[in-house]
Amino acid sequence: VQLQAFGGGLAQSGGSLRLSCAGLGFSLNDYRIGWFRQAPGKEREGVACTSSSAGSPYYADSVKGRFTISRDSAKNTVYLQMNSLKPDDAAVYYCAAVRSRRYSSSYYNTRCFEVGYDAWGQGTQVTVSS
Repeated sequence: VQLQAFGGGLAQSGGSLRLSCAGLGFSLNDYRIGWFRQAPGKEREGVACTSSSAGSPYYADSVKGRFTISRDSAKNTVYLQMNSLKPDDAAVYYCAAVRSRRYSSSYYNTRCFEVGYDAWGQGTQVTVSS
């Protein structure tokens, strides 16, 4: 199971970026996906997660209303659309995947930032200029 995260870069405060998380050699449809980030000197934190079912995605309070997680099954990719970026959003962003059968939907949807994941992408840097 390999994930490739890309799409990071430099954005101005108030701008937008779209991150992508591609599954290499396996179908993301069988996995629940989380996006995390880690800024220098800070602990990694959960940003958004999506179950493989039709359930609602979950967002950290700090990004709610600004970020959107979505899937494109045809492209085997999960996206993180980031709008209204703030300097505090600057970090290395990681996507992670866990097999859907590992956790029930109800368990995952309420604990997606705490559960163990089967695979992690390599991270993509997001820089936001003020």
